[in-house]
Amino acid sequence: MTFERLAFPLFAALAFAPASLSAQTPPARPAATPAYAATAYTYADLADLAVNAPVVIDAQIKSAIRIEQGAPAGMARFYVEANVRALIRGPAGSPALINYVADVPLDARGKPPKLKKMRVLLLARLVPGKPGALQLIAPHAQITWNQPVDTQLRAILTELTTAGAPPRMTGIRSAFHVPGTVQGEGETQIFLQTETGNQVSFSILRRPGEIARWSVALGEIVDEAAGPPKPGSLLWYRLACSLPAQLPERAIDPGDPANAARAREDYRVVRDGLGPCERNYPAIPSSSRPR
Repeated sequence: MTFERLAFPLFAALAFAPASLSAQTPPARPAATPAYAATAYTYADLADLAVNAPVVIDAQIKSAIRIEQGAPAGMARFYVEANVRALIRGPAGSPALINYVADVPLDARGKPPKLKKMRVLLLARLVPGKPGALQLIAPHAQITWNQPVDTQLRAILTELTTAGAPPRMTGIRSAFHVPGTVQGEGETQIFLQTETGNQVSFSILRRPGEIARWSVALGEIVDEAAGPPKPGSLLWYRLACSLPAQLPERAIDPGDPANAARAREDYRVVRDGLGPCERNYPAIPSSSRPR
């Protein structure tokens, strides 16, 4: 396929033209956000996008016009028009033809991919006053479609809209340890701060000769049988990708140094149990989140 090349002065006019206008006379729009080299998406990468995208679309690219200048090194910038296959998330009545700007990685020969007819998943926001125009929420928010990614993305979106879905964690409010009646026995409780104000807490139980057991509770009732969150779940993502590596000193009850030390140790049990929040793309800043 041969891509039509445009001189840079035309870029601002082409970037986010409404679908009803031709590519020769679109309205002005700022440059696209730079993108990153294509690589696999982890659960956290997809959750970052799903949590922040007001619009999610399964689309097939109709045309891609290359913009000669403006792309970062190793990338090519395109004004894209695509047909909507399915509106996965977003307001009803979405136009059948959409347009946006995307930066895509060049191959080892310095060539861009063939975008025409490519099926993609788009995570974006609407451009106010421009029907059919979208803005990708992140440089990596155009994803080449494949069934595993589609399935996982839809599962995350379903969890987000389920009643009682875990809120975004914003910090740790308090932590304290209460020793038991025998040596080596005790319980630590850690209370988190959330975006919604809903209570989320950890309970870490220790008994002599046993490995420390911990659980997470959403709400006032602590269910010790609930256990840790399942890896690759929305609750796991909210915790593993938001909580600090160490328990903040301001959150610890300073009354007894030994109990404070145990609370720090028990928090490490939780952090180790959650494991790392693995990402192949940069996290989306909280300031850009629509909600």
